[in-house]
Amino acid sequence: MGITNNRYYSLDIFRGMVIFLMIVVNTPGSYATTFSPLLHANWDGFTLTDLVFPTFLFIVGNAMSFSLPKFDKLPTKLFLLKITKRTLIIFLLGFLLYWFPFFENGKLSPIENTRIFGVLQRIALCYFFAAIILRFFTTKSVFAISTLILLGYYFILIGFGDLTLEGNATILVDKWLIGESHMYGGEGIPFDPEGLLSTLPAIVNVIAGFYAGKFLRSEGQNFKTISHLMMAGAVLIFIAFGFEMFFPFNKKLWSSSFVLLTAGIDCILLAMFVYALDIKKITKGTRFFDVFGKNPLAIYILSGLIAISLLKINVGNQNLYSWIAENMFMSWLGDYVGSLAFALFITFICWGVAVILDKRKIYIKV
Repeated sequence: MGITNNRYYSLDIFRGMVIFLMIVVNTPGSYATTFSPLLHANWDGFTLTDLVFPTFLFIVGNAMSFSLPKFDKLPTKLFLLKITKRTLIIFLLGFLLYWFPFFENGKLSPIENTRIFGVLQRIALCYFFAAIILRFFTTKSVFAISTLILLGYYFILIGFGDLTLEGNATILVDKWLIGESHMYGGEGIPFDPEGLLSTLPAIVNVIAGFYAGKFLRSEGQNFKTISHLMMAGAVLIFIAFGFEMFFPFNKKLWSSSFVLLTAGIDCILLAMFVYALDIKKITKGTRFFDVFGKNPLAIYILSGLIAISLLKINVGNQNLYSWIAENMFMSWLGDYVGSLAFALFITFICWGVAVILDKRKIYIKV
């Protein structure tokens, strides 16, 4: 799903910055001493960090505006085979990341307790269903389907539960489908913020990214394109705040208002990147993010492997992750700055690997 056409340098940097932020927010020295903009909202609400994942899905849609036209002449059977293969690989990589390091105390880790859904799994499923919708339906129908998804999701949640952590319908679906032992437990109860039902509205983030990318490709990098993207973003944000009165912004539920808000912000951000990087050619200092954007999936997985490995190695009565964060950063920089410095430490390790891969022209794609 990579974008390699340098005429759209804005998309490369946009993607690279998102990967950078994903690593930073996922690997703090301690969540208890993390600056508030780098934390997700506890439940209802919206923070800078809440924008990161939907923006990645938006960028997946951007990339699909380049890749899907290449599939137009493929027979339906071959098209389905290609997108299914890509979906399964990304989904499996996400599952294996949660199962890693596979062995504990010389024995195979119990797969019955491994989380099934997650970030990569959501990316895989959103890619698959967005590709199906975009292949087989006209633009008018796609907009109608997207509207139906967002409204339908709201009515499902209020029809089979409520909008609270304990009472929402996404829990019921995941318990029935995969069971509590395979669900995320970080909220104090079995609840997966990347569960199956809440993946449904996330498909619209990918579709929005696809049409933004398609519009950019068809209209070119000019002020007309920028103005239209900005206006589209403003309209989506306006609708989002109207919907928010009934269905609050909520990243963990992936509420319909959250989809509209993030898609609107992403349209505006894309316009800003196109203006600064593609039109005005302000590229000084962007090399740092460029290398992240050339191997996004591989670098994201690497960051997860590093964090998990450090968590699994014990040093005295604590894991190596916490030991490094506390003794090498937080003890002399303070809790909050030290926590951020540790996250940047992990990020720069990943950046170093990304630079090596780029210099050797190694670009890992699925």
